[in-house]
Amino acid sequence: MKHDVARAFDLGGEFDLRLVNVSENETYRIDTAAGPSFALRITRPGYHTAEEIASEMAWLESLHEERVIDAAKPLRGRNGAYLQQIGARQGVLFSWEAGVEPQIGDDLAIFAETLGGIAARLHDHVERWQRPAFFTRPHWDFDAAFGAEKRWGDWRQGLGVTPEMLPLYGRAVDVIEQRLKAYGQAPSRFNLIHGDLRLANLLVDGAAIKVIDFDDSGFSWFMYDAANMISFHEHEAQSLALIAHWIEGYRKLRVLTKADEAEIRTFIMFRRILLTAWLGSHAEIDLAREVKPAFARQTADLCEAFLSGKAY
Repeated sequence: MKHDVARAFDLGGEFDLRLVNVSENETYRIDTAAGPSFALRITRPGYHTAEEIASEMAWLESLHEERVIDAAKPLRGRNGAYLQQIGARQGVLFSWEAGVEPQIGDDLAIFAETLGGIAARLHDHVERWQRPAFFTRPHWDFDAAFGAEKRWGDWRQGLGVTPEMLPLYGRAVDVIEQRLKAYGQAPSRFNLIHGDLRLANLLVDGAAIKVIDFDDSGFSWFMYDAANMISFHEHEAQSLALIAHWIEGYRKLRVLTKADEAEIRTFIMFRRILLTAWLGSHAEIDLAREVKPAFARQTADLCEAFLSGKAY
């Protein structure tokens, strides 16, 4: 693999390569003898087309050119293309970004408010950005999550979901569908989003918050980005307070209607059930093993709160 990486990218000589994360993709850290470090994303086969990855890179290019947010910068290979063949798979190289991943146990109030502002800037950008003609990214709508496509797997086969839980989950999914149909997909509500603005995809570097991993970017509701912040932690005591801080930061830069705010609770439930399905189709990864004992039961509790109107 190291030989293929050296052939694809000009790294200035000798370098070390080590695996640092496995999720949808494999992420490697590259430390070069010349000094700079890089992140190499080896793509999961069949998850995205070459055109979808080119579209992701085009958005990142625009975000850097306009200095919209701090984000990992994609780097072209020797042949001028971003996407490179690495053995039997394909990869994209990014600048390595300094910083530490925030943790749910930290004091995240200021962080959540800042993240709301980051989301607002991203949403403003996509509304004015003239996307290239080739641009294509997946949709994260109801059908993609729970309908015919089931892009992350079937919630009925989610990690730890028992037969007894299925009716409760099913009622929550039905209500989500009804609410999203009523909310609609007007351009002011539904557009290109990061789609995975959770703690694991953010780096705190002094006063800066850097955004990484646009791999799940696509077309969805703007307010889905709010729900993403508390991914895997929706059941935590501080989660609703963090959403309130996110809203405060968002409203400082962009209009957020009462209807938008009211629907965040739907997207929290949408995301949580989608994550339950995703964990079921990724049972081999470390995260699935870490959350397995309680995740499905916690999700069921959230379903009950959502159906009773007690959730955010």
